[in-house]
Amino acid sequence: MDMLKGEQIAEANLADWRKLAQGLHARYVIDDFGTGARFVAAVGEAGEALGHHPRVSIGKGYVDFKLVSDDAIYRDDEGTEHVVEWVTQQDVDLARRITEIALHHKLEADPASVSDIELGLDTTRSAIIAPVWAALLTGSADAQGRGTPSDEIRDATGRVPNLWFGDADEHAAPGQRFHIEVYVAPEVAEQRIAAAVAAGGTVVDASDAPALTVIADQDGNTAVVCVAASAAKQD
Repeated sequence: MDMLKGEQIAEANLADWRKLAQGLHARYVIDDFGTGARFVAAVGEAGEALGHHPRVSIGKGYVDFKLVSDDAIYRDDEGTEHVVEWVTQQDVDLARRITEIALHHKLEADPASVSDIELGLDTTRSAIIAPVWAALLTGSADAQGRGTPSDEIRDATGRVPNLWFGDADEHAAPGQRFHIEVYVAPEVAEQRIAAAVAAGGTVVDASDAPALTVIADQDGNTAVVCVAASAAKQD
């Protein structure tokens, strides 16, 4: 099934959901664990009917869902097809069904609170070092290149954040190689950046904002606030 572009996701008008990194994310507010368990059970039945299932996390006051297809088709500029992890129509269909189930259970969504974390490592030798990180993070060589045409490390069970490799200048002076990417809902990005600045951080690169805003702490360590702007519904 073809991966969906940001504009197609926006057109789906999934009010409860936000596109973060590769998937769709939603959070529903619950009063107690039993309510959440019954909700998840109903979602499980819907997933069985559709032949697709979300990743689920349940805790005090919330149930979180992530929807992503591990067999999405991506076509590069040469027309070569790659099987990747990304949002497809089956994710959109299940997202709509979960929203309906939440309404039946009288649960409210809290889309502004969703977030996702990825790790970035700048290197000129990703193919050489990736096996080390696959072993360290997941214990499995299969994690290298899983669901991506690159050397990115992705754990099949979602135990650890994805690790992707960015470009580095081979002759540059040593500097920060690792950074984190914080994916947030579009409506809270400015607030998150402002809070970081108020705490002493500095915006060092906003040239790709709102999609990417680079923040540095007082020691010069950087992180990136990320927004899937093209997948957000336009008012």
